[in-house]
Amino acid sequence: MPSHPGQLLLVGVPGAELDAATAAKFRAIQPGGYILFGRNIQTPTQLRRLIDDLRDLSDVEPIITIDQEGGRVSRLKLLGQEPPNAQQLRQKNDPELIRWHGEITGRLLRLFGFNLDLCPVLDISHDDEADNSLRGRCYGQSVAEVISKAGTFNDALRATGILSCGKHFPGYTHAGLDPHHELPRLARTREQMEAEELAVFRYFAQKNTGVDSMMIGHIAIDGLDASGLPASLSPAITRDLLRGDLGFDGLVMTDDLDMGAILNHYGFADTMRLALAAGNDLLMICHRVEMAAEALAAIDGLPAEKLDPALARVATFKTKLAPPSPFSIGAHTALDDEVWRLRVATLGEELAAQRSPEDGKRSPVELY
Repeated sequence: MPSHPGQLLLVGVPGAELDAATAAKFRAIQPGGYILFGRNIQTPTQLRRLIDDLRDLSDVEPIITIDQEGGRVSRLKLLGQEPPNAQQLRQKNDPELIRWHGEITGRLLRLFGFNLDLCPVLDISHDDEADNSLRGRCYGQSVAEVISKAGTFNDALRATGILSCGKHFPGYTHAGLDPHHELPRLARTREQMEAEELAVFRYFAQKNTGVDSMMIGHIAIDGLDASGLPASLSPAITRDLLRGDLGFDGLVMTDDLDMGAILNHYGFADTMRLALAAGNDLLMICHRVEMAAEALAAIDGLPAEKLDPALARVATFKTKLAPPSPFSIGAHTALDDEVWRLRVATLGEELAAQRSPEDGKRSPVELY
């Protein structure tokens, strides 16, 4: 089992290539994984080279992940076509198109060297226009629809060798705020949560139907933890509910700890320790990459009984990582053409030609 506490960090990468100083820093920290964003993507060849370089820096095979959901949350659309989003696939109501989306996504990710996709979104959409970061990203408007449609995508993605991540536990469904900016607080009871959000997550927490990992959201829910702690820092929600009650024994990670929901309320070092104590295995730092060494220092001195369970789960998860597929520009071109055909089959040619408003731009707030 890897014993380096850096294995508990999932960190962003500053740019499209590794400079000497960043490479030296990552070699010393030995993060458990890397998450890539639009700032890291310029060309197909460059992206594969960057991922190969990150793997070469690592003593233990790293998790290499990205948010490739479809629609506006599709980092790889910077290199080509934009896949349809979950809502568009939901409204088309053809499970074979959802399955095709999962298969294409997995093959595309393996071509570049990714081994984990941060999806599917398991939130329920009661309002497709709600301003809570979920617009266009939800596979269903009911428990049964999310289970069916997100489950189809999850199965197809995992069949390609790419591991999956259910998000955002215990659910942003009723959130009125976007956690990228501020912490949503909900006065929902445990009974209300059990009837909707938790019913979905219970299904995906099972080994035979489930996801490989779970992302914990930055949301405070009175009926799950009266202390007011966000789920990502709450032992009652992450350790007791997700691991204990729901029985999930896969990898658990925080949502980005650089979000306003956390930054506005907690100090950096305290956040690292609280997140680990809550039951998370990976602490995600997407944008303040220069803080990775400080994050390591915050957890490095913790006693073994606090570090070892998380280190063991990270090590177990890494036994399932698939190697990259052989890369070529021709392979990418063929897959990109397939994404376009899926888009046309889902939307029709006229709508398929219209991409998300932030098409080609690297938004200052990238959703995940």
